[in-house]
Amino acid sequence: MTRSQRVRALLALAVIALSLYAAVAVPVRLGLDLRGGTQIVLETRSTPTADADSAATDRALEVLRGRVDALGVAEPTIVRSGSNRIIVELPGVQDPKQAADVLGRTAQLTFHSVLGEADDTSRPKGTEADGTSRPKGTETDGNSSPKDTKADGNSPPQDTGERVLPDESGQLLRLKAAALTGKDVKGADALFDQQNGAGWHVTLDFKNAGRDGWARLTGEAACHPAGTPARRVAIVLDDTVISSPQVDPSVACRSGIGGGSTQITGAFSDTEARELALLISGGALPVPVETVEQRVVGPTLGAQAITASAWAAALGTALTALFIIAVYRLMGVLATVALACYGLISYAALAVLGATLTLPGLAGFVLAIGMAVDANVLVFERAREEYASRHRPTPRSALAAGFRNAFSAIADSNITTLIAAGLLFFLASGPVRGFGVTLGIGVLASMVSALVITRVLAEYAAARPALRRRPRITGIAHTGTVRDRLDRRAPDLMRRPRRWLAASGVLLVLAASGIAVRGLEFGVEFTGGRLIEYSTTTPVDPDRARSALTDAGFPQAVVQSSGDTGLTVRTDRLTDAEETTVTDTVRDLGGKTEKVRDELIGPSLGKELRQGALIALAVALGAQLLYLAARFRMVFGTAAIVALTHDVLILTGIFAWLGKPIDGLFLAAVLTVIGYSVNDSVVVFDRIRELWRRDAKAPLARVTNQAVLQTLPRTVNTGMGAAFILTALALLGGDSLTDFALALLIGLAVGTYSSVFTAAPVAIELNRHRGPGKRADRRARADRRARKG
Repeated sequence: MTRSQRVRALLALAVIALSLYAAVAVPVRLGLDLRGGTQIVLETRSTPTADADSAATDRALEVLRGRVDALGVAEPTIVRSGSNRIIVELPGVQDPKQAADVLGRTAQLTFHSVLGEADDTSRPKGTEADGTSRPKGTETDGNSSPKDTKADGNSPPQDTGERVLPDESGQLLRLKAAALTGKDVKGADALFDQQNGAGWHVTLDFKNAGRDGWARLTGEAACHPAGTPARRVAIVLDDTVISSPQVDPSVACRSGIGGGSTQITGAFSDTEARELALLISGGALPVPVETVEQRVVGPTLGAQAITASAWAAALGTALTALFIIAVYRLMGVLATVALACYGLISYAALAVLGATLTLPGLAGFVLAIGMAVDANVLVFERAREEYASRHRPTPRSALAAGFRNAFSAIADSNITTLIAAGLLFFLASGPVRGFGVTLGIGVLASMVSALVITRVLAEYAAARPALRRRPRITGIAHTGTVRDRLDRRAPDLMRRPRRWLAASGVLLVLAASGIAVRGLEFGVEFTGGRLIEYSTTTPVDPDRARSALTDAGFPQAVVQSSGDTGLTVRTDRLTDAEETTVTDTVRDLGGKTEKVRDELIGPSLGKELRQGALIALAVALGAQLLYLAARFRMVFGTAAIVALTHDVLILTGIFAWLGKPIDGLFLAAVLTVIGYSVNDSVVVFDRIRELWRRDAKAPLARVTNQAVLQTLPRTVNTGMGAAFILTALALLGGDSLTDFALALLIGLAVGTYSSVFTAAPVAIELNRHRGPGKRADRRARADRRARKG
């Protein structure tokens, strides 16, 4: 064993050992779409007195962190996104209404002296006696006229900071300006009075300055006769009187309640008391926040997704392993071992980096097993070529040449994918960004698996004397069925490249007509609105559900079936009351109904996600074009971009014809198809570059045809390996992954076609318009005339 082989062996052992330790010791964080729970995205809003900048958002995040911790949720996550957004994940929380209410309230707590009762003329317009439908507190003058009213008909009254608010019973009270605020409160606790049977109440503890202010406030109220409104103290939360107790008769005038502690009573339930204590102790938000996105996933849906993906991974990997072993024999067995190590390395990397494994990420993780086959297939096919072309070859020398010759193609294809993954991480958001993380980890792990682990195992096996005596056991001592047939027939596929371009043009026209005729069915995360998925005990016909929802007042609702007993409803943004109406309507049709998913996306956020994804995609394509142009030629870089654009348009058109949603999972599938297309094109172009170096005067059409024939076995074997994974994902991945797997199967077929019959012909046609290309074409035509003559 040489020194370089020992270094690779030690490196492989170290990587596997560290990955095994990390996989056992560090659990992977599952996203809410896999473990169930609620995700709320809050956006801070500016006010006339405060800007919603990064500093204000950071202060709001700390306040929200205290509220989340007080909710008692296990393993919550709260992070800032951008300059004015906060993402809160609450695993296990299935009631988003309460969570959003607690997190989003500004919790402005104030304490007021009561001047007396106010009559109806003092109530702002639109305010009911019970306090419903009223605007926030209205400041009034000393005569209780609204602030904007001209009391004498000529000039507005002087602002004294007074306001009129209804108390708990709906009686309007005139309140003085706030004497204390929530900043003066040290803390709050919800307690149950067992001795006196008074029920739940909230105990307030004041800070040093607040103690004196509370004593002064209660002392002034104690100077008024018992039973009069002026002897009360109003405690106001968010311009709502939550309690207005009478000061106890035992309190003397001007002495007040000392000790810095008091109680808020009001016939609270345990939930109301705890929520009030949480809001008070958590403090006031520096700026208001608005819920722009809300996702709720039931635990059953997440469990089903994990189970289905696990079965798909197991079956798909087993089928892929059997295929690789059947084609490459012993090398296939070693490649399967390396693939298992690849899965271990990827899982450990996700755990160590603290990445969250979401549903798109899980699908990408399963799919990456098929992608990792590509590097092994490249090496083995190059080793077969070397073994067949040498005089008295050995498996060991053929493998060494295979790794050496395949390195450039592996490096170029993986670097282009890493460029896309990095740009998606920095420019995109939501599921697209998570997919970029998983994609980047998968690419790096596949390179370690193929170039280090597979090489160590293959070199060790090839050095055994038994294999030198029986080289066919290795699987590289013969060229394979596909290559043998191509060598016998030697078809000239690139003789008329424009015919292939015409066929691609026809496919593009059909796809574009689907987009024009049927339109694109964008998902709720790109359009904004509400998407609710139900699981019913009896199947519900979508047309019947659509008619029932129309009668219930939702004529624009989009209803689709999801599995045997599933139903999805997509509408514009709904209030909580409207959501209850929709759920009741579905329950009337389907019997016992369970809400397994609930997504609320604001229109501004949907537009931002859509624009961000398109910008990230465009920048990724531009970066890949520059890299391919630098590594090859601009002709080849342009041809690769044309081919992958061709693939994306055809895939989108097919989804338009099928009426499938264009959502985050579809976008992840498109990005994967782009990776496939670029990888296939890079392998062909790498072989063209190699052949052209040997004969720089050869016409590009002839060199391209030779390169296509030489790389076609790799293309077929890689596609078959990925197809096993995708088919298992489509059949066993569950309803949530079926469309994703379908998109990838279509993309795999189209990408395999385009790398040979679109990218290569485009490169030939582009090269014909350049000087060297024209001269090579003239020489080729002259050679053909000479052979005919």
